[in-house]
Amino acid sequence: MRAIRRFTVRTVVPENLAALEELALNLRWSWHPPTRDLFEAIDPHLWTESGHDPVRLLGAVSAARLEELSADSGFVEWVGRSRADLSAYLDSPRWYQSLGPDAPAGIAYFSPEYGITSALPQYSGGLGILAGDHLKTASDLGVPIIALGLFYRSGYFRQSLSRDAWQQEHYPVSDPDGSPVSLLREADGSPAKVAVGLPGGRSLVARIWVAQVGRVPLLMLDSDVEENDPAEREVTDRLYGGGGEHRLQQEMLLGIGGVRALRAFCRITGRPSPEVFHTNEGHA
Repeated sequence: MRAIRRFTVRTVVPENLAALEELALNLRWSWHPPTRDLFEAIDPHLWTESGHDPVRLLGAVSAARLEELSADSGFVEWVGRSRADLSAYLDSPRWYQSLGPDAPAGIAYFSPEYGITSALPQYSGGLGILAGDHLKTASDLGVPIIALGLFYRSGYFRQSLSRDAWQQEHYPVSDPDGSPVSLLREADGSPAKVAVGLPGGRSLVARIWVAQVGRVPLLMLDSDVEENDPAEREVTDRLYGGGGEHRLQQEMLLGIGGVRALRAFCRITGRPSPEVFHTNEGHA
C-alpha cells in the first residue's frame, strides 16, 4: 500500500553547530571528502546506517550526542572551518570568471534525471550520472549554470529477484522534507509555481524544489500539488514511468514549465537570465 503521507522528525541542532545544516543542504559534500569526514565524525555507525546522507544523519542523531559535540571545542572549530571553506568555495572567482565580460552570464541546463548522490535519488543510469557530473564540474569551474529537472516522488525502481527468479521492482518514496532540497518561495513566502496548458483546457501546475549543487542551483518541478487532479499530480511520480502520454506530459512540464520556472527563479533571486540553453535527450 502506498503511504499517504510521510513525516520527517529532526533533532534540534545546537546554535554553535547550526552550520552543519547549511553544509548538509549543499550537495558539494557528495564530492568533497573533508566535509563527509566531518559528518562521519558525528556518529560513524549512523553515518553508515544513513547511507552517507547528512540530512538523514542529522535527523537520526540523538540530542545527547549533539549536546556532547557542542561542548567539544575542537569539533565546533572543525565545523567553523568547514563552513568557512564552503563560503570561500561559493564566493571566490573560478576559471569561468577569468573569461571576461564576453562569456555568457547565465546558462540553462535541462535534463530529465540527475545522478548527484544517492541521497537525492532522481536518476536511473548513464544520462543522470553524466548530467550530475556536468553540474559538479560546472560548480568547480564557476560556470554559471542553472539546472532544470523534475522531482520524482518515487524516483527510479530498484531491482531484485524473487525466490522463483522473477524480477521485482521496488520504488523508493522521497520525502522533500527529508531531502537536501528547499522550496522556491515568492517574496510573500508563498511557494512559487508554474503552469503548463494541457489538451481539453486542463492545466498542469507544479511547485519548484531547489537543490544546491555547490555553486549550481538545480530546480526540480513537482506536480504533486493540490491544484492538480489526481492524474496530473502523478505526472512527476516516477522517472520513466507510465505510458507515452505520461512521459510526454513529463517532457512538456520539463521543457515549457522549466523555462517558466527558470524565469521565476531569476526574478526572485536576481540571477541573470540565461543566454545559452543546453538540453539533453528524453525518453518520451
